[in-house]
Amino acid sequence: MPALDPFPALVRTITAQQISTKAAATIYGRLVALTPHGVTPNALLKLTDAQFRQAGLSRQKIGYLRDLASKVTSGELPIGSLHELDDEAVIEAIVKVKGLGRWSAEMFLMFRLRRPDVLPLGDLGIMTAIQRLYRLRKRPKPARIMKIGDAWRPYRTVACWYLWRSLENTTED
Repeated sequence: MPALDPFPALVRTITAQQISTKAAATIYGRLVALTPHGVTPNALLKLTDAQFRQAGLSRQKIGYLRDLASKVTSGELPIGSLHELDDEAVIEAIVKVKGLGRWSAEMFLMFRLRRPDVLPLGDLGIMTAIQRLYRLRKRPKPARIMKIGDAWRPYRTVACWYLWRSLENTTED
């Protein structure tokens, strides 16, 4: 059983891209207000561009949300059974949606499906934390991160939480 409803989680992911946490929360709140029976694929497909814009969404994000809703409605993105798929299959399904890439899919695996062994190789925070922890001169490339991360199997997600937290307690020299 999934930890949290996956569709609103993916909607939140799209609405939050490239904006502050506060702005994202405001926009998502407006979207929720426009869909009083829940943030569902059908509810989003019924909204007009003007309603989306009124909520604060860009034309590009409106397109992403419509693509997400359409793919869920058509069954191309099996939202209700993502929790039954292995990690790579979840990633493959999510990245078919415009605006959702591998990083978004990995965050979904970690924080929504609560998968224990995810290592987001392209995450800047993870790269920076590994660089500091291992005292590397340069940010590590994905192959190096994979090699380092092998020691953390089968709990690489937990290792990532600690790596991100380590960045909160450091200051730049």
